[in-house]
Amino acid sequence: HEMVHSTGHASRLRRKLVGREPGEKDDDYSFEELVAEFGACFLSGQAGIKAGHFENSTSYINGWLNVLEGDRKLLVMAASVAQKAADYITGNYGEEYA
Repeated sequence: HEMVHSTGHASRLRRKLVGREPGEKDDDYSFEELVAEFGACFLSGQAGIKAGHFENSTSYINGWLNVLEGDRKLLVMAASVAQKAADYITGNYGEEYA
C-alpha cells in the first residue's frame, strides 16, 4: 500500500496527489487511497499471497468508495492507475508510463 503511494512522486508516475496535506479535497485523498489499496492487492496477487488476506482490503476499498458517493467509474479509474503503479514497482512498464 505504501509502496504504491510512493509511485505518485514527481520523479516516478507523477500522480496528482500523494498523501494528505491540509486543505486537500477529500475526493482527491480518497481516490489516492483507492489507488494504493488496489495496487497493494495487485502486487499481493503477483507475489502469491493467498486471497483470504483480501477481506480487509475489500472493506477498506468500500469505505473509500462511500466517501466518493459510490461513483463506480472511480473504481475503474483507480484500478487502472493502480495497475500502472504495480507495473512500475515490478519493473513491467514502458515509456508510456514516463
